[in-house]
Amino acid sequence: MSSEFGRTLRVGVFGQSHGAAIGVTVDGLPAGERIDLAELQAFLDRRRPGKSPLSTARKEADAPEFLSGLRDGVTCGSPLCAVIYNSDQHSSDYTELADKPRPSHADYTAWVKWGGQADMRGGGHFSGRLTAPLCIAGGIAKQILARHGVFVGAHLAAVGAEDDEAFPLYPTDELFRAVAAKPFPTISDAAGERMQRLILSAREAQDSVGGIVECAAIGLPAGLGDPMFDGMENRLASALFGIPAVKGVEFGAGFGASRLRGSENNDAFRVEDGRIVTETNRAGGILGGITTGMPLTLRVGIKPTPSIGRPQKTVSLARMENTELTIRGRHDPCIAHRAVPVVEAVTACVLLDLLLEEHHGTF
Repeated sequence: MSSEFGRTLRVGVFGQSHGAAIGVTVDGLPAGERIDLAELQAFLDRRRPGKSPLSTARKEADAPEFLSGLRDGVTCGSPLCAVIYNSDQHSSDYTELADKPRPSHADYTAWVKWGGQADMRGGGHFSGRLTAPLCIAGGIAKQILARHGVFVGAHLAAVGAEDDEAFPLYPTDELFRAVAAKPFPTISDAAGERMQRLILSAREAQDSVGGIVECAAIGLPAGLGDPMFDGMENRLASALFGIPAVKGVEFGAGFGASRLRGSENNDAFRVEDGRIVTETNRAGGILGGITTGMPLTLRVGIKPTPSIGRPQKTVSLARMENTELTIRGRHDPCIAHRAVPVVEAVTACVLLDLLLEEHHGTF
């Protein structure tokens, strides 16, 4: 199904934004892994809505209920299933949208594909609300990876034209934790303040702004992945594009490398403390689809929130004529800062899947 990814670790997301609940199934988790539920909840709280004027006012506890797969907080080998019950839906805000598709939303394409039967209240199954169950799976994957010396972290690299500091050549888990503990996920607090002012300015103008999330994974062994169509970049990009609002994924220097000469872009090899490393990491820790042992780095581009308060041009599906739409309700002026833990979650799931695949289902 399109709402599933992974091979050895298979993650599936279900539900609609304004349905009774949303949830996740995770099959292939190794048995005997203790899950710190308080740590998992703290991870989920990083993307939870309703915490500040920087995000939607929708208030949800985002507290998962585990229906299977855990016994006394330990994975038991059965497929894991967890649900988050929705409690603060304002479905009446979306009545007009059944006939008037929102620009840059999936309203129109879903109407075409399912003959007008899709539940698109709050974005339906296309909503960013579905990233909450993704974070359940990813938060569990992060805990398992950390026990094996693999750590995943991210920060908000940009909002509009405002940039944060980039991750250093060798980011650390301490840096990841420091960023995660902040109310706004940037390395530089000064950059974070500028970004927040930009987001609030967009809100005041009844508009929105996009951003970029930079993610890194450290502790990965060299040799993980495959060439050509099943490489590390392929597996990660495929899953990362499943996050709502993602419009671009790049690794290492990414598109910037196309503006360089080979002498500028190449990462020189050297031996350091008995292991082979590179002096720079423009490849993002991946060569030929296979990890080099250097930190894996990637960036994800998040589009501006399509739901804005300004009048927009659209069509009436029933009358087949041009019309105008003013979207009401509660919407994020920027979703990129709440996407930071989501990018971590999806990256962690893919990396755990690949490691389990490499070790035939266990470590």
